[in-house]
Amino acid sequence: MGSATVDQLRTPDVFATWVAMLLDHERGENLPDEFVSSTSRWVAEDGRLVGFLSIRHELNDVLREVGGHIGYAIRPSERRKGYATAAIALALEECRRRGIDRVLVTCDDTNLASAKVIERSGGVLEDIRGIKRRYWIDLSRTTP
Repeated sequence: MGSATVDQLRTPDVFATWVAMLLDHERGENLPDEFVSSTSRWVAEDGRLVGFLSIRHELNDVLREVGGHIGYAIRPSERRKGYATAAIALALEECRRRGIDRVLVTCDDTNLASAKVIERSGGVLEDIRGIKRRYWIDLSRTTP
């Protein structure tokens, strides 16, 4: 079950299958060839889903260029409320627990709000490749 639509995920069986797939990926099991192990979490507030977070446990060639260790999305109606900053902080804690000392986080070059969140989270811009800004966060130099 690669990607399911929101309408499909409303079906309990489809949702359960999708969650089982995410848990497999966290354990490094049943990964498609182009995937790496990853931890997925929902960002919620008062029982409302406001976003999604993914922590990739390692980088492959594609993630090194455009995806990074951390991916996140916040619902447009919930942006500018601190959820992205909180999500990255939680993701960095998970990276630290997993022994990832240098964390790559990317965003579109035009997404200045995301760039500011990454920079406030300790991201240092390495370069811009195509449409992606690539930031590194050095966890070995910060305390938990």
